[in-house]
Amino acid sequence: MAFTRINSKMVEAQLLPGRRLFSQRGAMLAYRGQVTFTPNIQGGQGGIGSMIGRRVANEATPLMTVEGQGSVMFGHGGHHVHTIDLSGDTLYVEADRLLAFEGSLQQGTMFMGSQGGVMGVIRGQVTGQGLFTTTLKGQGAVAVMAHGGVIELPISPQRPVHVDPQAYVAHRGEVRNKLSTALGWRDMVGRGSGEAFQLELSGQGTVYVQASEEKL
Repeated sequence: MAFTRINSKMVEAQLLPGRRLFSQRGAMLAYRGQVTFTPNIQGGQGGIGSMIGRRVANEATPLMTVEGQGSVMFGHGGHHVHTIDLSGDTLYVEADRLLAFEGSLQQGTMFMGSQGGVMGVIRGQVTGQGLFTTTLKGQGAVAVMAHGGVIELPISPQRPVHVDPQAYVAHRGEVRNKLSTALGWRDMVGRGSGEAFQLELSGQGTVYVQASEEKL
């Protein structure tokens, strides 16, 4: 089961018996067939442990369990939607960015300091993301939301990527990230561009960047 793009702000998912997906509450726009929507209290496939972890981490965006046979169309707030197919790797993404994802994926949370140390913690505070982020691991599809569309930038040991923290959406793979400063004399005299911080991502993977510095 994968997501099919209807337009830049809507996707459609095909449901089969015995398979489920999870969506952000309020994200269902329309559906066909015999489909049920149930409030999810267990934090996705991660179970009770995932639910507790998400609540402690303030990553407890309400989810719906979607089951049955038919097709469901998703969208939310007029945001652009981007789909990501995972093949056994891990996606790191803010919970409020998640539109929908397949039930085959394992959901959890990650402490920001584990990817970037102290600067990782500072990054969470500077960007408003907090101290934790959501992880999705396994094989399956994810639909995420962004402002103005998303571009995928490959990350390699030879070519790290620097991203404006406000434009960051998600990343996947074996990636290290840290917040670095870009202070120059213009910043010191109050004439800087305002982009004094950069998110540096290195390793092997992909980073997803939106065409805006606006949070959802």
